[in-house]
Amino acid sequence: MPAADLQLSLQMACPAGHPQREALRSAAPRHRVQRWLRAALQNPAELTVRFVDAEEGRSLNASFRGKDYATNVLTFDYCQAPVVQADLVLCADVLAHEAQDQGRTLEAHCAHLIVHGALHAQGHDHETDDEAEVMEALESAILQRLGYPDPYSNH
Repeated sequence: MPAADLQLSLQMACPAGHPQREALRSAAPRHRVQRWLRAALQNPAELTVRFVDAEEGRSLNASFRGKDYATNVLTFDYCQAPVVQADLVLCADVLAHEAQDQGRTLEAHCAHLIVHGALHAQGHDHETDDEAEVMEALESAILQRLGYPDPYSNH
């Protein structure tokens, strides 16, 4: 996808001094986030990718999903065509914890969850087993094309 087809606002909303702030800046700089998104998008897009702390992640998940905990990624999709419009909110604390638990680099885990969020923004879901199988296969293929390991290989 040509660069003009992606408008990206990348936000580091973790406060100064947050333990994951600098690690995320290194793992997910703008040029990588753009590359990951372009690999996952089928249509032009206007996206915001926002990295938040556990407090903001928990608040958003409680407000919009009724779940009182921080989750790894929330996708707020507003339009799927002709231009994908969405906000992807990633919780820095959850990302770091999951990456460590799964034995993955923070960069690879960020790539996975940004691709995952971009697929949600385009209408993909994983509520049923069939949906999950399709979405996971797409994620795996995209990430492997990007040079990252299959995120589902240990499942």
